[in-house]
Amino acid sequence: MRIGVPKEVKVHEYRVGLTPGSVRELVAHGHAVLVQSDAGAAIGFPDAAYEAAGATIAENASDIFATAELVVKVKEPQPHEWAMLRPGQVLFTYLHLAPDPAQTRGLMESGASAIAYETVTEAEGGLPLLRPMSEVAGRMAPQVGARCLEKEAGGAGILLGGVPGVPGARVAIIGGGVVGANAARIAHGMRAQVTVLDRSPRALHALDVEFNGAVDTRFATREAIEATVAESDLVIGAVLVPGAAAPKLVTRAMIAEMRPGSVVVDVAIDQGGCFETSRPTTHADPTYVEEGVVHYCVTNMPGAVARTSAVALNNATLPFTLQIAEKGLARACAENPHLAAGLNVHAGRITHPAVAAALGLGHTPVERAFA
Repeated sequence: MRIGVPKEVKVHEYRVGLTPGSVRELVAHGHAVLVQSDAGAAIGFPDAAYEAAGATIAENASDIFATAELVVKVKEPQPHEWAMLRPGQVLFTYLHLAPDPAQTRGLMESGASAIAYETVTEAEGGLPLLRPMSEVAGRMAPQVGARCLEKEAGGAGILLGGVPGVPGARVAIIGGGVVGANAARIAHGMRAQVTVLDRSPRALHALDVEFNGAVDTRFATREAIEATVAESDLVIGAVLVPGAAAPKLVTRAMIAEMRPGSVVVDVAIDQGGCFETSRPTTHADPTYVEEGVVHYCVTNMPGAVARTSAVALNNATLPFTLQIAEKGLARACAENPHLAAGLNVHAGRITHPAVAAALGLGHTPVERAFA
């Protein structure tokens, strides 16, 4: 199969769809890989490394889209990239379509097949291609929150871990999944006062056991969220509903009750955000103030640690990329229902039920879409 890797174009996005190590694996299996020049240069993967791995270097993204049967990216395609997709072509990347009707229409009109990393599943019920970036974003969230709490960054001037005689910041984490658990580990390690809220007793139990009671856990009722948010210096939104838009669990009224200079970090912003006051930001301009509270809502948080993120992502995506390349999309999806769960758009149709429901569009099951 002809596999193409364009350079990412989102603001301050330096990750790359395939590392040289992944390219070498694909080439060893007999596939041809075309990589756009400088696609990985910013994170220490120069063109020479890709050529040594067996790739061909292309000058322009248009060359990639024009010739590749499978396009492997990191972030969702931008409008000028939608226009380069074509029927029969496969796009493999993060999509986050539920809060993005424009991108969804663009992909449907292209006629291409689009597989979303974030909805590929596994036998244990998890999301294996979302997990590595969720781990990165979760570990970053207390770090960026701590920076935003500093006075010159607009915050209240609070040290996350405190010092002897002065307590650490109060950190609330809404969601106890992969993002929330990783955020709790880092925030607790920085000696903040941490509370995790979730609706899963099992998740709360696991966190209680892991931290031996040193991290508070609360069942996420509206009352509990309201009370915890109001008393927190930093609130991290770590909510995920696979394929669907994130629920707005924290209202504007709750944000307004927080102390001025407090901080919210919305890791769920890729799926629309779980704070009513959230709107997408970039690494170039990551924060804004709403109701006196600093908001950090960067849609590609792991892009700030792009080398770590790219390698971690490739570790997870490469087996699925090989399946598509070896078998073709239809057979790969027929033989692997977990990959089939990642298919969001095929030949102009929405094939993921949560995406269709979120956007009010018709849903075509994967097996019918291929038939």
